[in-house]
Amino acid sequence: MPLLFALLLIVGALGRFVPHPANFAPIGALGIFAGLYAKNWKQGIALPLIARLTTDALIGFFSPGVMIAVYASTLAGVFLGIWARKKKTVLTVGGATLTGTLVFFIVTNFAVWLFDGLYTRNIHGLVQSYGMALPFFRNSLLGDIIYATVLVGGYELAKRVNFKFQISNFKKIIHSKI
Repeated sequence: MPLLFALLLIVGALGRFVPHPANFAPIGALGIFAGLYAKNWKQGIALPLIARLTTDALIGFFSPGVMIAVYASTLAGVFLGIWARKKKTVLTVGGATLTGTLVFFIVTNFAVWLFDGLYTRNIHGLVQSYGMALPFFRNSLLGDIIYATVLVGGYELAKRVNFKFQISNFKKIIHSKI
């Protein structure tokens, strides 16, 4: 698992540097994945936070209030993954992914409205903040769905293929002549 986490950390970091539409990045899906498969909650929290922190250090940080909201929303994805782990199905993982994207959208755009001064601090400004962020929400949703499908689906497929490979090798050993 440590090698897998290191590889995912690299993928998560690189996914923020390769050319991509705004907010179409693997960090949200890494949170879901980490919650689903990490050995413990500390490991699950570490993966997306380290990926986000290292890339933010290179890309650039932003206002403290918004950063807190971004990092808290990233952690929400981990906890949604932990919740989905109890009954891991396409529906629960998909629901966790969708919920994580919604939480990120709602919390971070509220923080932008509250802390960045881009919008008036009234209901009109809040609605405007969410309205202006809809294209980013679409990209986040698509990115989270695609990356979660690749990460979770790829991991589950790899487990099944490895299991079948181990069984076929075991059968060969049992049936071989000594």
